[in-house]
Parts: sequence; C-alpha cells; structure tokens
Amino acid sequence: MSVIHTPEPDEATGDVAAIYAEDVADLGYVPDYTRVMAMNPEAYRAWEQLGRTIKRSLGAHRFELVTLAAAQGTHSQHCRLAHGRKTLGLMDEGELEAVARDYRTAGLTEAEVAMMEFAERISTDSTGITDADLLHLREVGFTDREIVDITLAAAARNYFSRAIQALGAAVEVPPGISDRLRDALLAPL
Repeated sequence: MSVIHTPEPDEATGDVAAIYAEDVADLGYVPDYTRVMAMNPEAYRAWEQLGRTIKRSLGAHRFELVTLAAAQGTHSQHCRLAHGRKTLGLMDEGELEAVARDYRTAGLTEAEVAMMEFAERISTDSTGITDADLLHLREVGFTDREIVDITLAAAARNYFSRAIQALGAAVEVPPGISDRLRDALLAPL
C-alpha cells in the first residue's frame, strides 16, 4: 500500500467517488494505483481521455499489445496485470500467456512484433530511437498516423506506470487472471 493517504471507498466524494465506483463495478474493488492517481481526479480523467482517444485511433488489439510491451519496458507489474486482464477480452488465455512470456515467439505478425519492440524501446531507451526504427515500422505496413499512435500509446503507458511506481502503489492481481497467466505476466521483465 502506498504511503500516500487516500480516502477509503466509503469516504470518497465527488469525482474521486465516481472514479472508485467505476473500478468497483469493473473489478469488485479499488486498486491501490487508482487510489493514488485519483488524488488528482482532473489529471486522472485527462489521462483516461487520452487513452481512449489513442485506443480509438489505434484499435483495441494493437493498443493493448503496445501497452503490454511498454509496461514490460518500464517493469510495471501493475500495468502488465491490469492490461493482461483487459487483453483477455481480445485473445484467449493461451495466446496471451505466450505474448506475456515472449511476444517475439508468440505467433504474432511481423508488424505486431515490430510494434511491440518499438513500444518496449520507448520505455527503455527513447533517445536511442532513430529514423531507421521509424522507417522499419513503415516498412512493415504502418502509416505515419499509426506510428504516431503507437508512440503515444507507449508514452502514455510510461506516464502512468512510472507515476504509480514512484508513488509506491501496491501490486494487486485483478480478478480473472489465472495463476499461469499471472506468472507469465509477472515473469522477470
């Protein structure tokens, strides 16, 4: 649990209470990462809107793959678990487990692997990205708009992952994650 003092769900008011209620409806509880980030509900809502905008443009499947790769790059167990759960709605557990263990050998398309490698690099060495890296994405079929959206999705994940890590949010396993999938998502990053 973070050292940040956050209201309990039954004590929250206003937009914080609404943010908490959304997690309770979806997960059955309010994760620690939501509690610390909801301390600034306006920033939390702006970040959610940014994510929805990027996801709408990029598509849910690509958005979640980019998010998983970026979370891997930031070593964010929080985001690997949370977005692993979200990705279960887009692929079956066996496919997701393979992606979580090693997306390069998980049977993804060449374009998906390139996209995930790029997203992971944004999280580990964004200043090392060159024109050649961007051109490679174009060569595997991405438009310039899609390259921008991939970049924005990874950068947005960096923002959230790094903030909740810095604030000491507890890592919690969301419902619907099997032990095997949990282990794959939490394997050394």
